[in-house]
Amino acid sequence: MTNRDTCPAVEHTPGKVSGAWVFTGTRIPLSALYENLASGATVDEFVEWFPGVDEKQVRAVLNHEAQALKTVPTR
Repeated sequence: MTNRDTCPAVEHTPGKVSGAWVFTGTRIPLSALYENLASGATVDEFVEWFPGVDEKQVRAVLNHEAQALKTVPTR
C-alpha cells in the first residue's frame, strides 16, 4: 500500500468526501484519476474534465506511485 501522506498533491480529511483521498484543494477523489486512466483517458483529458486539478498534481501522484512501486518492502 502506498503512503500517500508524503505526496503533497493529495490530502484526506475525515468528513471531507467521506475521508477519501482527494487532490489537494479540491473535492475530486484520487480514485477518479485511476478509474479514468483505466478506461483509456489521457492525463490531458482528465485535467480538462476535472477543473481544479492540474497536470502538475496528476504527474506528482503518478510519480509518487511509481516510486512507491520501486521500494522493496521490509518484513
